[in-house]
Amino acid sequence: MKTRHKRLILIMAGLGTLGLAAWLVLSAFQQNMVFFFTPTQVFSGEAPKGRSFRIGGMVEEGSVKRQPDGVTVAFVVTDTAKKIPVTYKGILPDLFKEGKGVVAQGKLGQDGNFVADEVLAKHDENYMPSEAAYAVKKAHEDAAKQKAADQASAAPATLSMTPAASAAADAKEVK
Repeated sequence: MKTRHKRLILIMAGLGTLGLAAWLVLSAFQQNMVFFFTPTQVFSGEAPKGRSFRIGGMVEEGSVKRQPDGVTVAFVVTDTAKKIPVTYKGILPDLFKEGKGVVAQGKLGQDGNFVADEVLAKHDENYMPSEAAYAVKKAHEDAAKQKAADQASAAPATLSMTPAASAAADAKEVK
């Protein structure tokens, strides 16, 4: 075999090995990639079905229910717009409390209940994951817009006047 052919075979083998290594790395990243979703996004169907993801928000006041086995806990995560029930079997972090921020990783069940494999609590009163803070802020803004729209639609409809009638009404007010 000529040196030219040997060199070509060596280059092709190196490119094949490099391609295989790149494919293995990318497939590992895809399998281990976990996305963050808010309860509103989960409720609207943006979260993946049958794959693990993270849900974040606040633990709703009065929603923490401990099962008789002492290990299983059910609670509700909210972004103030939507609520998602969560079930977790394990020991909760010490900082886990109602009304505080939480991020849970797991899968969404067929019944709409999120089954968590891991629960993370915020570590101080000023910390919230940036995605969760943005989601809560956006949910507050959306709720305010919806409330304003509801109030506007509930307001009595005003009768429209022709310009001449409007001028006549203004003239009566001046007298």
